[in-house]
Amino acid sequence: MELKDTVTSMCSDDYKERFIAEYVQLKVRIKKLRKFIGKIMYAKYADMPEPKHDCPVDLLKSQVMAMEIYASILERRAEKYENIELPKDEEDD
Repeated sequence: MELKDTVTSMCSDDYKERFIAEYVQLKVRIKKLRKFIGKIMYAKYADMPEPKHDCPVDLLKSQVMAMEIYASILERRAEKYENIELPKDEEDD
């Protein structure tokens, strides 16, 4: 799924639909940031030019960690309090 696939749901009047869209967007962003960090690290260790990035890779790693914590909070909230079934990650299958 891509971010553009969630636009309609983000504008829904149903908070559960918006909740799911927010979660999906977050998971997409986490996956993309992890991939970008991986490219930077690979280039660094393969002695190749790194992809362009303006901030330190450690800051990007901190960002992805914070995003993962937020995702786990949304997962807990959905399961324990909101009775919302979140989509499974493609990599979980």
